[in-house]
Amino acid sequence: MRTKSNESVEDYLEAILILSQKLPVVRSVDIANELGYKKPSVSIAMKNLREKDYIYVMEQGYIYLTDSGKEIAEMIYERHNFFKDWLISMGVDEKTAADDACKIEHDLSPESYAAIKKYFEDHKNMDNQ
Repeated sequence: MRTKSNESVEDYLEAILILSQKLPVVRSVDIANELGYKKPSVSIAMKNLREKDYIYVMEQGYIYLTDSGKEIAEMIYERHNFFKDWLISMGVDEKTAADDACKIEHDLSPESYAAIKKYFEDHKNMDNQ
């Protein structure tokens, strides 16, 4: 199980990734709005992410993921989308599926995630035959 600290880091990195796909540049205020956090909390988090070399911040305040930050963000985002889509396919409404996917994406081991994903893909392929 991941720690709350790791979960927070992953949430921030995922938010930066998502925002970077929607916006020309990502700023702390954009992250605060996306996650519903106060700007001082986001500033502290950005400092921590910079120290861990997950992001870099331009003089203008634009935030970019480093390679290691992007790797984590993409992994979490993939998990989120997989679980959200999986839950929706089982009849869960989209809002609940997104909320539950956010919980699952952080706590599941890489081994269990790979097994679930393989099982789902194998059965999806069998259904299409």
